[in-house]
Amino acid sequence: MPDGAGIKSEEVVSGGYVVLGKLTSPYGVKGWLKVYSYTSPMEGILDYTEWVLEQRGHRTTRRLIQGRRQGKGLVASLEGIDSKEQAESLAGAQILLPKRALPELASGDYYWYQLEGLRVVTLSGVDLGRVTYLFETGANDVLVVKGDMDSVDDKERLLPFLPDEVIRETDLAAGTMTVDWDPEF
Repeated sequence: MPDGAGIKSEEVVSGGYVVLGKLTSPYGVKGWLKVYSYTSPMEGILDYTEWVLEQRGHRTTRRLIQGRRQGKGLVASLEGIDSKEQAESLAGAQILLPKRALPELASGDYYWYQLEGLRVVTLSGVDLGRVTYLFETGANDVLVVKGDMDSVDDKERLLPFLPDEVIRETDLAAGTMTVDWDPEF
């Protein structure tokens, strides 16, 4: 996956949207909010100026006025949110983006949400289960593959996301990923 393309495993897809992050709490008294980003790098969320906020099943759209790194996290100012009380009312809201607004990736690159749910099969045809989520380790991303009733067993396996080494083929249309992996490992 290229830099900036990672939408981390915590995200979920909901009705044509991808969750980019969430608003956690007010920051200061002028309506700014702390932002938890699921993008990689974390500042990638600030590249999107229209945020669809979902809270308790209700969606609203807010324009991002300004955002920046603050300490180890991010803070943002949204249009129409000018006080700490207004910011408090948005705490916990998820930040959504229509999938169609995501940048198109080069062939062979994927957003994490596209890989979740794929059926994982070895080169010899052994079904290992489905990708349940991914996470970063620093060296490479890792696929968590959970066995199910259609797989060889119910084991949970951690497979390094190493294209051409471990990941041999990804077919989004078919919903499958072929891997070079020993089922006993």
